[in-house]
Amino acid sequence: MALKRTTILADPDLLDRVDRLAHRRRTTKTAVITAALEAYLASDDGGPRLTFLGVGRSGHGRLSLDGRSIARRELGGRRRADVPPR
Repeated sequence: MALKRTTILADPDLLDRVDRLAHRRRTTKTAVITAALEAYLASDDGGPRLTFLGVGRSGHGRLSLDGRSIARRELGGRRRADVPPR
């Protein structure tokens, strides 16, 4: 894998902590920063966070249409594979 160089701006105290950790682990600052980025990105599942969940039926058909429209917009048009389309 080819590495690509980038530049970041960070608080000097944070960079000092990176230096100290790299020294303690006998590794490079690049390795410490790469591991931190990997851990941070792995903690984000990448999916949008829906702030609501509606379950059940309503006598008002428009509500379910609006809910599906909102969910589709929030999910980027994706459908869950285990839920068959209606």
